[in-house]
Amino acid sequence: MKAIEISQPGGPEVLRLTDRPMPEPANDQVVIKVAYAGVNRPDALQRAGLYNPPKGASDLPGLEAAGEVVACGAGVSSPKVGDQVCALLPGGGYAEYVATPAAHCLPIPGALTVKQAACLPETFFTVWSNVFMRGGLRAGQRFLVHGGSSGIGTTAIQLARSFGARVFATAGSAEKCAACEGLGAEKAFNYRKDDFVEKMQALGGADLILDMVGGPYIQRNLKALADDGKLVQIAFLQGPKADLNLVQLMTRRLTVTGSTLRPQSDLAKARITDELRTHVWPLIMGGKVAPVMDQEFALEEAAAAHARMESSAHIGKIVLKVG
Repeated sequence: MKAIEISQPGGPEVLRLTDRPMPEPANDQVVIKVAYAGVNRPDALQRAGLYNPPKGASDLPGLEAAGEVVACGAGVSSPKVGDQVCALLPGGGYAEYVATPAAHCLPIPGALTVKQAACLPETFFTVWSNVFMRGGLRAGQRFLVHGGSSGIGTTAIQLARSFGARVFATAGSAEKCAACEGLGAEKAFNYRKDDFVEKMQALGGADLILDMVGGPYIQRNLKALADDGKLVQIAFLQGPKADLNLVQLMTRRLTVTGSTLRPQSDLAKARITDELRTHVWPLIMGGKVAPVMDQEFALEEAAAAHARMESSAHIGKIVLKVG
């Protein structure tokens, strides 16, 4: 099969088209003939040598895909061969075929195309598990998401709004702020001009903040929280370290938490799959939530797809057309 491999750690140019053996399904796994694969920030981190695959996972990048099930391992009753699915992957999505646990597959919602469905797993698993399962966001609470025009951001805005939260976002241009507000954010702040700390404090503070920036944002996020608020960290685009005065965590009863998705157990990911099937898939089926699409690239253009993602010029999700 054709696949994109990381020839050596480095920039987008190290992504190389190659031939690999087709995967075989292990127990409780399926093999998917990939139609489209999503492109995500963790793929770029892996390419740069900063995010190694977990033990037993493919060394090929790609954490989500959509296509047709073509083989099932022992113990798999669903999905079945011939089913159209989208799936969270341990790796290997930048290829014509990929193996993944059957329990991490979801049916393609009837309202979506296969291309749209390839944009669902990584962002929806991440947002649901961090904002709702870990963060406990409730209707009426004030929710702030940084990078509101990213794949994560556009998903978080829609889901938080759908479940009754007051939604706020940061983004880097007027166009991106308008896109966030069009998706349901009550207000989007241009971080190049606006101080989101002052803006959120004027509103009473955020009950929950979802952040992937880190670095200097960590201290600012704590200041922007309401008393009893929660900061959920999912990435560190500006670094994982900051000087913090922990007294405010105690006196204001703040919570700082976070997670990464890929290293979690298959069972933990299966539980997230079940929650999405129950709580989120009906919203997608009903047309209330949908992935925001940016641009499509051919599989062999993976380097250009990574370059666009790292430019931060995109709004929404970038995909690779494989099949």
